[in-house]
Amino acid sequence: MSAESQSLVERARGGDPRALARVITAVENRAPQSAQLLRALFPHSGHARIIGLTGAPGAGKSTLVDQLAREYRKQQRTVGIIAVDPTSPFSGGAILGDRIRMQAHHADPGIYIRSMATRGSLGGLAGTTADVATVLDASGRDLVLIETVGVGQDEVDIVRLADVTVVILVPGMGDDVQTIKAGIMEIADIFVINKSDREGAERVEREIRAMQSLAMRRDNWSPPIIKTVATEGTGTVELAKAIAEYETYLAKNGLLLEKRARHWHDRLLEMLRDALLRRVVREQLGEAEITRYAAEVAEHKRDPYSLVEEIVASLGKNDVRH
Repeated sequence: MSAESQSLVERARGGDPRALARVITAVENRAPQSAQLLRALFPHSGHARIIGLTGAPGAGKSTLVDQLAREYRKQQRTVGIIAVDPTSPFSGGAILGDRIRMQAHHADPGIYIRSMATRGSLGGLAGTTADVATVLDASGRDLVLIETVGVGQDEVDIVRLADVTVVILVPGMGDDVQTIKAGIMEIADIFVINKSDREGAERVEREIRAMQSLAMRRDNWSPPIIKTVATEGTGTVELAKAIAEYETYLAKNGLLLEKRARHWHDRLLEMLRDALLRRVVREQLGEAEITRYAAEVAEHKRDPYSLVEEIVASLGKNDVRH
């Protein structure tokens, strides 16, 4: 590692915001030195509690994250916030920068906020979110709050990263239970009914209770339901307590390491897929060739199944030759 990279790692570990910004930018862009930086930082991670907050658009996630961060700062705990936003189809950047919505924390060195664009990733998270969480963890943050993009039924990726997953619902958004049905019900460690001063909050709570009676969890935890009004700060203390109670439950039953092992099982498979794909593209195919193949498949001159098998088989032959 170069002296410059080593200095960057040391400064990032110390929580220097400029160093963190540079490291995270390198990671997001998959810069040549990013793997080296992550390798150096990983041994210093694993201490932060990763909390994921997810829910449908309009649920007030950003405001709730803002209030939760305030509560943790009152407890003298340091916080990293990763806000994953939709990607602009024109610039590739995040459409809604959550840092705009969290300006009150600008002068607080105990909070570091980073907006990330999904860049086409499905599942509610940017492809490099887990790596950015590792960077913030290694920088000594006590907690890393991850706010997902809010794509509704698809955003279950957060469960593969967070120690604690908070699902945020609001009354009056039409078919409330529909938001819960497809996977969201299973991933929630804590339910939050935000904007609970609105009419219909009790109905949402009844629907959650009814769904809970049908769901089985492997850890036997019964997710609590917390009512909040994030714009007024109501219910934030109760949410922080509920998160702490689940952390205690995980520790008491020896479940945290087991949960993280499951996360790493999925993440290692994902990392292998990404690495193999990059290798295939680098060693076997160029962008021009992929474009040509795509056109041939679109014109039905070739079928994609045989094509993929040929590419994979040729990669294996190259390995034998080397």
